Amino acid sequence: MIEPYTAVGLIPTFRGIRERADIAHNLEHLESLTTAAFWLSNLDVPVKLLAIPEGALQGFNDEILDVDHVDFAHHCAIDLPGPETERLGRLASRWGVWIMAQAKVRHPEWPDLFFNAGFVLSPDEEIVLVHYKLNALLPVERSVSPHDLFDWWVERYGRTLDAFWPVADTPIGRLGVMMAMEGCYPENGRGLALNGAEVVYRASLPVPFTENDVFEITNRARALENNFVVIAPNIGGYHLYPESPTAIDAGGGRSMIVNHRGQIVGKQFDTNGSTFVSGVVDIEALRHHRASAQISSWTKDIRAELAQIVYEQPIYPKNLYLDRTPPHHEEYRREILQRQIDLLHDRDVWRRPG
Repeated sequence: MIEPYTAVGLIPTFRGIRERADIAHNLEHLESLTTAAFWLSNLDVPVKLLAIPEGALQGFNDEILDVDHVDFAHHCAIDLPGPETERLGRLASRWGVWIMAQAKVRHPEWPDLFFNAGFVLSPDEEIVLVHYKLNALLPVERSVSPHDLFDWWVERYGRTLDAFWPVADTPIGRLGVMMAMEGCYPENGRGLALNGAEVVYRASLPVPFTENDVFEITNRARALENNFVVIAPNIGGYHLYPESPTAIDAGGGRSMIVNHRGQIVGKQFDTNGSTFVSGVVDIEALRHHRASAQISSWTKDIRAELAQIVYEQPIYPKNLYLDRTPPHHEEYRREILQRQIDLLHDRDVWRRPG
């Protein structure tokens, strides 16, 4: 039996980096913020899970400044494992918690590329899960998806749920990752759910998607339709450069924890400085609901053969970066994004405006 526990999502201010060494400043702040968050959160049900939002280690300068992909891979992306995850591992050990976090990372077999990866660290300081982000905030995000290397990825890791939606079976439940824009695509939630996920990390999402309720709607929808918990801390103030004196509210707040029934059980909608969100996770209640609900345990009723028809015709092209590196923003918009729009118009899936 897994007793109810508190999950804490940090909402840190952070600084964009120019080189890998700059990450140390952000890690120092995360350690201090964790102390403050646990001092208060442990007054209730004990904390066993800590989530650190996307961007908290490195910022988003590769995206905002349209940085050269190879240059960022060589000078700013990290390795898993590496000094940064070792330091986070010590944080997990100190507090006796599991940590879910994110970083732009290199893959040992693709040294000139970087990926956006979510990962899970145990209280024993071990990386027990790495998920490579499948859907990016395009055309802004510069990282590579496994779909961009699809044929190689399948040959290397297999054409399985574990290859694309891995789940770690832990003493606090089965943990999975669905970062940021991934949560806007229902198939990512389904992939995790059908691989057994019970607690899913989903962070961060920027303005305007928070101001226009996209973050909340998709967090609650993915939690409800898959009957899993969504831990969704968003970023705090963003200092574009390490020395920038004034932080910018690029996230827009609305951090939350959503239970398996789609209900918000913890929320912090402000972004006034560094703070945190916390809520109770009840794995046994989730498991009981899945086993007992006649209607709202949705996964048991999936008509898989029908879903396959929906996805029979490819839309977004696979293998984009098997033989090249990701282009800059304008080239991407012109050569790839516009092609996708034209494709849906040509198929008469969409009608042309005007």
